[in-house]
Amino acid sequence: MMAIHGSSREQGNTETLTQIVLKDVPATHLYLRQYVINPITDERHDPHGFTPVDDDYDKLIEKVILHDTILFTTPLYWYGMSGLMKNFIDRWTQSLRDPRYDFKEAMRGKQAYVIVTGGEDVRLKALPLIQQFTLIFEFMSMDFNGYLLGYGGKPGGIVRDEQALAEARQLNDRIKQSL
Repeated sequence: MMAIHGSSREQGNTETLTQIVLKDVPATHLYLRQYVINPITDERHDPHGFTPVDDDYDKLIEKVILHDTILFTTPLYWYGMSGLMKNFIDRWTQSLRDPRYDFKEAMRGKQAYVIVTGGEDVRLKALPLIQQFTLIFEFMSMDFNGYLLGYGGKPGGIVRDEQALAEARQLNDRIKQSL
């Protein structure tokens, strides 16, 4: 199991909810805020392909490929995923054309989950983001096994969202049974 954390805030609401979901689950954690991932320069139609980028992306994606189950976690920022997560996923375009491996085949069949926390009406306002993740996973032939939406509002607020906490414990049970 790998958890890819897209929050820029350490120990924020998204990480708090993720800790409940991953309680007693062996997991590798990637905190995107700890790495440099440059935005993509779209060279997919260039006859020479993508120019190598001097950042941390390649070493991270090589770790991701090694895991069969991936949990994507992000706060809801402007009704979408965090910029950290967006840069990371945008760079998948580069991996799709990387001759070192067949990225799409490497991602095929991986089990995917998503956790999103946000403010007011998160269970409604995060649905377009869940749809975006659904389409990303569909394109990559990954199996989308579920998502969890939690209301955090301010720092620490997630601990008052009883519905999200209960759903996090249920998701924890499902993940443990699937491993």
